[in-house]
This record gives sequence, C-alpha cells and structure tokens, in this order.
Amino acid sequence: MGGTVVENIVRPKRLESIVDGIGQTPLVRLRSIDSETPGVRIYLKLEYTNPGGSVKDRPALQMVRDAVRDGRLTRERTLIDATSGNTGVAYSLIGAALGYRVSLVMPKNVSQARKDITQAFGTELIYSDPMEGSDGAIRLVRKLVSETPEKYFYCDQYNNPSNPKAHYLGTGQEILDQLGDELTHFVAGLGTSGTCMGTTRRLKEHHRPIVCIAVEPDDALHGLEGLKHMASSIVPGIYQPSHMDEVLPVRTEDGWDMADRLAAEESLHVGHSTGANVFGALQVAKRISARAGGSGTVVTIACDRGDRYFAPMTWEKHYEW
Repeated sequence: MGGTVVENIVRPKRLESIVDGIGQTPLVRLRSIDSETPGVRIYLKLEYTNPGGSVKDRPALQMVRDAVRDGRLTRERTLIDATSGNTGVAYSLIGAALGYRVSLVMPKNVSQARKDITQAFGTELIYSDPMEGSDGAIRLVRKLVSETPEKYFYCDQYNNPSNPKAHYLGTGQEILDQLGDELTHFVAGLGTSGTCMGTTRRLKEHHRPIVCIAVEPDDALHGLEGLKHMASSIVPGIYQPSHMDEVLPVRTEDGWDMADRLAAEESLHVGHSTGANVFGALQVAKRISARAGGSGTVVTIACDRGDRYFAPMTWEKHYEW
C-alpha cells in the first residue's frame, strides 16, 4: 500500500457510555423521491441510528438528565411514563445504562418487538386498554402516580419541557450545521409534538426564514402509530401550534405506501410515521417545484426503523373501521 492515499476515512467515535452515542445523526438525500420535484431536494434525518433505534432517544435522555440534576429522579424512585413504544425503548436503554429503574404504561396492542426490547433491559410493563390508544396509557399512568406518588418519578413526556428542549439543542442545531442556508422547509409529524416544537423553535431563530410544517393523521381512527390526531386527542402541554406555519393532514394509506416505497426505491426500511413524514415532505416539495423557478431544500425525520412493525397494530389496508 506504499504511497497510496486513502481519502474520506471517518474515525469512529469512542464512547464512555452508550448514551454518548445519542444524537449527531446523518442526513440522506432521497434521490428517487425528489426526482419528482425538479429544483427541490428532500433529505431524511436518520434518527433510527440512535442507540435505541428512534428519535425518542433524544428527549428521553434530556428528561432523565434534567430530572437527575434537579433531584426529581433518584435511585429510590422508579421512572414511569406512558408510551406507545419508542420512548419506552429509550427510557429502558437509558435507565439500564445509568442505573435507574423503569416502569412503562403502554397500550396492550403496541408491536411485540417494542414489548420484547423494553423488557430485555429489565423494564416493568403495565398495559392499558388497547382501544383507548396512547390517551388510555396517559390516564392510567396518572392514576398510578396519584395513588403512590412517593414510588415514582413521572417523566410525563407530553408535558415535560425537556422534551422539546432536546430537539432545540440537538436536532434543530444539527440540521442547521448540516445544511445551513440551503434549508428552506422542515416537516415533522405530531406525536408528543416535542420534535416539531423544539426543532422548529431553533430553526425559526436562523437568520434566513425556514418554513416549518407539521404532519398529523387526517382522522381520529388511523394506523400511523406514534402520531396524534390533535383534534380528537389529549393535547400535549408542550404543543404550541403557533410555532408551525401549517399542519398538513396525511391519510394512513399514504403513510404506509410511502414507507413501502422508501424501502423499495431508497433502501430505507422505516416505520409508517416516517412514511407519513416523507409523504408530507413530498407534497411540500411539489408545491415549491410547481412555482416558476421554484427551488428549495426540505428536511424531514426518520423516526424509527420498519423492523418494529413486523407485528403491527390491527390496521391493514383492507381493514374497515
């Protein structure tokens, strides 16, 4: 190999703890998808490269660190929260890494993979009524905490300001570092709303205007696990619709179909909430491209991988509610 120059070597990071691997996720351009939108590029931020496999690693770590720092979470108390799955995986991984007990309340019909992953870290699972969705899990966790407040630290991801703070400090800043003035539009789905709220707040501070658009299911009865139809849900306390320039409704079928398309055309195996995000981003990109001389760059979020949906909720394309 004498005299050979090897270019573009990236040295892997050395971590003191697995939690140090959270954040600094890559962006990938969706070249097949954005071939439909001349002059407009679409990028996907691969949050499933976090150690816990989802975007939820960021807020879970921020919420835990802030609670430990101010004394709300101690070794004597158990961290508890309601989750549809991904935040639960993040809590479980972080709790095991940092030495804190974790209990999770989740709808009984979340995917088996998420149940198995959380329990592998030693987490206690408490199931709520599957017909009540994420709101049922919220009601049950509040009941448990009110009955034995001394036992638990209730992380309360839907109302905890450390949730959007994680994205303000991390996700939003990273996107600006990666794209800078090239970025024109940001699109993200609404669940707890932390990703939208925190990232948008940081992007709106940029010296050039960036349009920020939220995606939500178009109906109360939907199959986009992890996303909320706000008009029919318990609205998270951290949700501030004034932060967004627009809320874009997406049908379940469109989210599922886009997830299939991303696997087939971009070699990205993602969940259905990511499919909804990319479908929304594509609609935004089409609008921009349709303008005379339209150009821009749209970024959206890959929330998690598709392998967590091999045993999905009881929604199928042929199913009728």
